[in-house]
Amino acid sequence: MKKALLFPGQGSQSAGMGKELAAAFPAAREVFEEVDTALGENLSAIIWGGPQETLTLTENAQPAIMATSMAVMRVLEKKFGFKVKEQASFVAGHSLGEYSALCAAGALTLSDTARLLRLRGRAMQQAVPAGLGAMAALLGVDYAVANEIAKEAAGNDVCTVANDNAPGQVVVSGSKDAVLRAIDIAKTKGKRAILLDVSAPFHCPLMKPAAAIMAEALATANIGAPCVPLLANVTAKAESDPAAIRRLLVEQITNMVHWRESIEYLASQGVTRIVEIGAGKVLSGLNKRIAPTMETVNIGTPADVETFAKVE
Repeated sequence: MKKALLFPGQGSQSAGMGKELAAAFPAAREVFEEVDTALGENLSAIIWGGPQETLTLTENAQPAIMATSMAVMRVLEKKFGFKVKEQASFVAGHSLGEYSALCAAGALTLSDTARLLRLRGRAMQQAVPAGLGAMAALLGVDYAVANEIAKEAAGNDVCTVANDNAPGQVVVSGSKDAVLRAIDIAKTKGKRAILLDVSAPFHCPLMKPAAAIMAEALATANIGAPCVPLLANVTAKAESDPAAIRRLLVEQITNMVHWRESIEYLASQGVTRIVEIGAGKVLSGLNKRIAPTMETVNIGTPADVETFAKVE
């Protein structure tokens, strides 16, 4: 059975995530301690105790979600002998989850991943002044329709497709006025559209200042070859070359996340089991809509870990 490990992105965070795992397994506690040390602050206190609005700040949410995913991975590896190289065919992550995937596949150290995501979160937050950007989910439309809506809405502003998440769920991002126009256009077509509660317009050209900051940071970051191929957000194709991965991580900030195509690619490669590692079940929900015949498992709690380990 071919399997892929998937790692969630922003929006999966919730105060208390990983707390039970850290209490149950010393290996999980080690991960949170390492992340705290790398960042020079007690992020784990915010992860476990909130408040939710502080955890949701982009600069906190990104390393926090990664830490929770890596705590699960560390338990699987140390406690149950799970080996990514031997037991997975691909790794992938949604947006920031791509960094988690690279860490899980040994291409990035945990400390470097935490520091890069803290920088990435701050850079993305500061790229656009508060209130000037927005994102919206267009429901019941495919990529082609969403792309036309975004183009029509843009005018002299910015509005592009940011996430092709699943059939019937496409996210647009850009200038707030343009995104609001996209919502209105979608409604005239009889489709639902929801303004998302996000702090910045991710994965659109307005993120160019953040891309520049990350290009500089990633140029000197120690990125090795992952032990299994990474499925890149930007291309929805497998990649193992560190130089290409470095470039794609920069491009990802201003470009669309091709999640639907990524899962379709996994199916085309014979993957029959998808394992979502970390907080929430956002990806599991999307994956079931993209490839309903593919088995999808989520691992985020001690019970999840124990159950998964028994069948592997």
